[in-house]
Amino acid sequence: MHLYDVELTARLLLGTAQYPSPAILAEAVRVSETQVVTVSLRREAAGERQGEGFWSLIRSLGVRVLPNTAGCHSVAEAVTTAQMAREVFGTPWIKLEVIGENDSLCPDVFGLVEAARILTEEGFAVFPYTTEDLVVAERLLAAGCRVLMPWGAPIGTGRGLNNPYGLRSLRAHFPDVPLIIDAGLGLPSQAARAMELGYDAVLLNTAVAKSGDPVAMARAFAQAVAAGRQAYEADPMEPRDMAAPSTPVLGQAVLG
Repeated sequence: MHLYDVELTARLLLGTAQYPSPAILAEAVRVSETQVVTVSLRREAAGERQGEGFWSLIRSLGVRVLPNTAGCHSVAEAVTTAQMAREVFGTPWIKLEVIGENDSLCPDVFGLVEAARILTEEGFAVFPYTTEDLVVAERLLAAGCRVLMPWGAPIGTGRGLNNPYGLRSLRAHFPDVPLIIDAGLGLPSQAARAMELGYDAVLLNTAVAKSGDPVAMARAFAQAVAAGRQAYEADPMEPRDMAAPSTPVLGQAVLG
């Protein structure tokens, strides 16, 4: 999988918020075999000493950092946060969030497209948190994005894939664009389903961090993502309306 000319072998991306302890976070990252973790500059660096310790932990994990603009509600806010994150982490990668509605944390897709245009012109590699809307996807690609990250469901809900039809349509319309399901997954089976639809990766946080055993759940999601991808590559059968016998009847005895 290539994301902005960076080759990755792992198709599970992990968030780093809400874990019970730094040690559990580090072990969850290790067992997941992820190569990319997301971090929120605004959320994690609230205190200077706490922030320094967190950055030290992230650097020790040996993974690529994808900073995000979580909590931003305007274009100006998101752009400024992205610029600060580039200075802190030394990476042009940015997961772009522009939130438009507080209850659902639905993206403000109009602001998202504008912020994406500004940041790509400044040399950022933008990973936009978006909906499954095809027109919005077209606008984001025209703004310079080379990866799209549609939600499965609202952030932190664990509802899975709310709109399989829309997600399937997005995959069919943009077969050559890396697509990553971002947000809303709660179970490994939901991640496997996303991969079976042909998505390139999944990004999740709450489903692992807030589970009873984050380390075990991280391992389970990694296995589910791998299984879902293998199933997609194996070209699964299409659903049928009628039954079809799996055992041939030719040559069997017929009782009169």
